[in-house]
Amino acid sequence: MQMPFNRFKAAIRERRAQIGLWNSVPSAACVEVIAGAGYDWILIDTEHSSVDLSLLHSQLMATMENPATSVIVRPPWNDMVQTKRYLDLGVQTLLIPYVQNAAEAIAAVRSTRYPPHGVRGFAGSSRASRFGRIKGYHGLAHDQTCVLVQVETPEALEQIEAIAAIDGVDGIFVGPGDLSAAMGHLGNLTHPAVARAVDDAIVRIARAGKAPGIITPDEALARHYFDIGALFVAVGSDTGLLARGADALLQRFRSPV
Repeated sequence: MQMPFNRFKAAIRERRAQIGLWNSVPSAACVEVIAGAGYDWILIDTEHSSVDLSLLHSQLMATMENPATSVIVRPPWNDMVQTKRYLDLGVQTLLIPYVQNAAEAIAAVRSTRYPPHGVRGFAGSSRASRFGRIKGYHGLAHDQTCVLVQVETPEALEQIEAIAAIDGVDGIFVGPGDLSAAMGHLGNLTHPAVARAVDDAIVRIARAGKAPGIITPDEALARHYFDIGALFVAVGSDTGLLARGADALLQRFRSPV
């Protein structure tokens, strides 16, 4: 059995833009539905959802009929134990939240590597190795592991070049919601100061040779981010699509004809 190929990692290394969708609904059925839409990637968010390890296992299985759609998982924190368990489940791309500096980026990368290059714990027959059927898995795993780190404060944005310089960091994701809060404009993602900071961060990440990423449900803004160098943009979320779609449908029937 062969090591699964990380299409997402290859795409961002080749500077090919990747369109994504965010998953926050804690449901394998929901992941199965959106994975079939054909996005380049979907992100399963375990930081701001009730997804536990068992449910994540089911969500990963729900994507298997759609191998062209890559799966990214965001853990709750930059934690080596959590990272180990996600990798053992077969997650190949991780978005590590709240990385503030180069030291924290190094810790994130080391959590995904076996010794001597890191601290990932050894498991002989995990789902990631297809229960021991992938020969040489432990020596090959890092080649198909993609590490994305999230910057979401002004302090972290100041450290973009230092974070980007860390070997093993494949991309840097700008968290606009937390950034707006940290800048004193809670929830106002379009505030001019926030917008300037986001644009500047994307340009600097690209200039540093790493893949910039972000999320926005605003179509014009998403296209703008791609235009200035973003390589992976989540253009919506399952919760947003469900809520706005339900609202719009009801409004059409309640509005006077």
